[in-house]
Amino acid sequence: MFFSGDPTSRKRVALGGRSSKERDTQKLMEQTRMERDRRLWQRKQNASAIKIQKCFRGRKAAKAERAKVREQFLSRYGSYCQNAERCCFCPDSDYFRQLFFFFNARNAGDFTILVETCRGILNLVRDNDNIVSLFAGVDYSAVLALVDHRVKNLAYICILSLYQNRSHFRQQLLVPDADSVMQATVLLEAVAALIDPKLPWACKAVSYLCQKNVFALFREIVLAERENAKTSSSTGNLSGVEHITGILISHSGQNSCSCPNVDPKFCFSSQMLTVPFLWKNFPSLKGVFSTQGLSQHYIHQMSLCLQNHTNLLPSDISAEYPGYACLLGNILEAAGVTLSQPACPFEMAVDLAAVSTFLLEALPPIKSSSQKAKEDAAMIEEDADSADDIQIVLDKDLERQIITGIDSRFLLQLPCVLLQINVLFGGISAVGDDRSVVAIGAACALLHVTFNTLPLERVMTVLAYRTELVRVLWEFMKNCHDNKRWSSLPEHLSLLPGDSPGWLLPLAVFCPVYKHMLMIVDNEEFYEQERPLSLRDIRSLIVILRQALWQLLWLNPTAPNASAKTTSRENTSKQNPNESIKHRVSIVASELLSQLQDWNNRREFTPPSDFHADGVDDFFISQAVVDGTKANEIMKLAPFLIPFTSRVKIFNSQLVAVKQRHGPHGVFARNRFTIRRDRILEDAYNQMSALSEEDLRGLIRVTFVNELGVEEAGIDGGGIFKDFMENITRAAFDVQYGLFKETVDHLLYPNPGSGLIHEQHLQFFHFLGCLLAKAMFEGVLVDIPFATFFLSKLKQKFNYLNDLPSLDPELYRHLIFLKMYYVQHYQGDIAGLELYFVIVNNEYGEQTEEELLPGGRNLRVTNENVITFIHLVSNHRLNFQIRQQSSHFLRGFQQLIQKDWIDMFNEHELQLLISGSLESLDVDDLRIHTNYAGGYHKEHYVIDMFWDVIKGFSLENQKKFLKFVTGCSRGPLLGFKYLEPLFCIQRAAGNASDEALDRLPTSATCMNLLKLPPYRSKEQMEAKLLYAINAEAGFDLS
Repeated sequence: MFFSGDPTSRKRVALGGRSSKERDTQKLMEQTRMERDRRLWQRKQNASAIKIQKCFRGRKAAKAERAKVREQFLSRYGSYCQNAERCCFCPDSDYFRQLFFFFNARNAGDFTILVETCRGILNLVRDNDNIVSLFAGVDYSAVLALVDHRVKNLAYICILSLYQNRSHFRQQLLVPDADSVMQATVLLEAVAALIDPKLPWACKAVSYLCQKNVFALFREIVLAERENAKTSSSTGNLSGVEHITGILISHSGQNSCSCPNVDPKFCFSSQMLTVPFLWKNFPSLKGVFSTQGLSQHYIHQMSLCLQNHTNLLPSDISAEYPGYACLLGNILEAAGVTLSQPACPFEMAVDLAAVSTFLLEALPPIKSSSQKAKEDAAMIEEDADSADDIQIVLDKDLERQIITGIDSRFLLQLPCVLLQINVLFGGISAVGDDRSVVAIGAACALLHVTFNTLPLERVMTVLAYRTELVRVLWEFMKNCHDNKRWSSLPEHLSLLPGDSPGWLLPLAVFCPVYKHMLMIVDNEEFYEQERPLSLRDIRSLIVILRQALWQLLWLNPTAPNASAKTTSRENTSKQNPNESIKHRVSIVASELLSQLQDWNNRREFTPPSDFHADGVDDFFISQAVVDGTKANEIMKLAPFLIPFTSRVKIFNSQLVAVKQRHGPHGVFARNRFTIRRDRILEDAYNQMSALSEEDLRGLIRVTFVNELGVEEAGIDGGGIFKDFMENITRAAFDVQYGLFKETVDHLLYPNPGSGLIHEQHLQFFHFLGCLLAKAMFEGVLVDIPFATFFLSKLKQKFNYLNDLPSLDPELYRHLIFLKMYYVQHYQGDIAGLELYFVIVNNEYGEQTEEELLPGGRNLRVTNENVITFIHLVSNHRLNFQIRQQSSHFLRGFQQLIQKDWIDMFNEHELQLLISGSLESLDVDDLRIHTNYAGGYHKEHYVIDMFWDVIKGFSLENQKKFLKFVTGCSRGPLLGFKYLEPLFCIQRAAGNASDEALDRLPTSATCMNLLKLPPYRSKEQMEAKLLYAINAEAGFDLS
């Protein structure tokens, strides 16, 4: 090609893609690889075919050889071993060698040969022949290995034959030992004879059988019998299997046994104890297992496996019979026998507690019948989302076995063994003592899981009244607190991380048990006898609970979703036990502290400030009114941690916020009442009942009409309404009207027989609830002393025995007699008192009898149910009889006052919110927060006289004076600083003429104003004031 003149070399680009030469190379390499893989696969196929053919030929040859040996055996000994003699079982005979070689359990002829062989051995043994000499001849030691091999293989193929033919021999497995004709019975008896503990080869034979997993075979045999029992009327006890199992477990549990360890997955505990209701089939085995040595061995074996988090249990039989539940039921049923034996080892009790705790933790909660009814009703309202939750439902009989296992005897015996008798009556040893820490950890872990899993009624009653658990746990906690060192509980016992606070588990158990005890402790026990804890100890307990709560709720809070479904909470508990128990302790500690505060309100034994947390400050108070904050959650769960005055401020701020949101839109036109003073209740009921909830929140203006039918003077700026509220509440809650009754302490509660007096009594209670709520909503204090047990209804709480003295002192004394008889003389026969679960009501001379339980007329009160009887009687009088009246009152009350607001206060504080303090009116506080007008000032001589006169008044006259000037006889709850507007004294009668000084003082209650003439003497001022406040002339005086 000629030179073009361009010196640069141009790059040549091929537009035809990859060259054909390259493509051919790649294709060749791919084909080579595929050919190599094909040849490799062909070689593997050939090798596998050779192995299969070799195996087939070998099996075919072995089968032919077995058939050949079988023919020789049959020709020599006969189809039924009729030609077999004693010498056939000697070491020199090839009888067993041939039998073991060709034997096939599924071959009917082979099985017959085995049965007849065993029958021959049994016959020879029964003829007083020595079984050792039968197998070993003269010198056992010379042929030891051969004899041992024959014996253990013979025993094993007997059991294996029963297992493989279990469907054919169910009926034979059901017969008792006496019938020795049947084939299955012959085999079982032969095995029992071969592994007799007295024989020299017993240890090796038992070890061999255990290593061959005979317990798994026995498990299937027992389950086959169980299935047969469902469809057959035959009854039996599997006595042969039971006898062999007893020999096996007795040998394995011996300390002197040198047998190698068996895989725990195939041991007796894993295979046999997971059979449902094992002891029902094996009653004698239960006694063998319950001996201390055996039960201690197997329970310790289980506890070691649980520590290693090993799953040893076989597959569940069905969803209703999970293996862990069956294992727990059988262990608990046998534990009652084990723990009742003298000198039960401490170590065994610890292992038993650990195993029971682990299994109970895996168990779904078992609800009582009442809980199930409530949950069934709630499930109707569940979303479709709940269909995705799979809940495990145990068989009813299995549930009953577990509940019965943790009965009063178990709850008495296990803590007694764990904590030791000397601990119960001599106090806990030093905090650092490992033994006491282990004991507390094991007992508390078990009881905590029990509380979360089983129905609490019987559990709590036994622990509270028949054990020293409360005192023992308190001694432990007090020692730890005094020494400022909480010992960490063992992780494998407590199921909690090792860094968890040492006080968590003890508090999780102590709080609910002590709370349950306080429900039925009487005043004399608590205050005078100081049982079960002294008042000094209770003061220390309050400090511990307060500090624990503050740490859990404020310093290190946990916030499980309260709205989560039950299933989700249970899963959370399993996945994060530490957070779950913290949440649980925060609840039970709060409930116990609240209960102790109630006892302190009845009779003060510690300053109220002891219940207040140290960290409550202005920032905390500002956060407490904001929904969703930690402070707000504490306010809901443990309001007693916050001083009462701070909670009242929060309550008032909530009321103000509601008033501001709704506002007085057009109120005057809609909510003006005309009330006749002599018909105040009827007029108020008719006009107020017609108001909507929205109108109730608005202002109400009142015009009074006197007895002459004339409207009273005065314009309602708020003062007349306050006067109206005082008068209407005094009339409505008067016992003469029949809606309320008085206790012996002159405290008000709903009349259970109100329906006999007023046909529309429930509507009246709804109205009275609205009326009281309106008074609180407007900040009007009314002088209505309610009974504590009725105030509990405003908080939707239940009342208990200690509230009964105010209502019915005589009934209370009788119930206390029953309780003391139960606690101090449990062996006495309460049934001899001829009490039944019925109660007699007497309203206005009409007696009716009510059953406390279904069928109560025929249910006698005994030692076992006397505590339940006491609870039911108290509940009937304090809760059930006034349930309708209280329910309607509460509905009306909650139209204006939300439940969350009331829950901030206990019953004593709620009474203060309603009526103010019962103490004397604080005149000095009123004087400090008083304004003056019209020429008066705080140092004026008339003002000095005035305050001297007021101080000299009786309490009744002081309250009348306060009502005269403010419209309400009670001052503001937090002091006169919060009176709006502040009290003011204005000079009346501009000149001091005799005519002017003869005038009476007047007031403007809407402005909290007193118009006071400048009287010249104290005597004159006192006379004029007393006349004015006692005239009861309404507003005509003005």
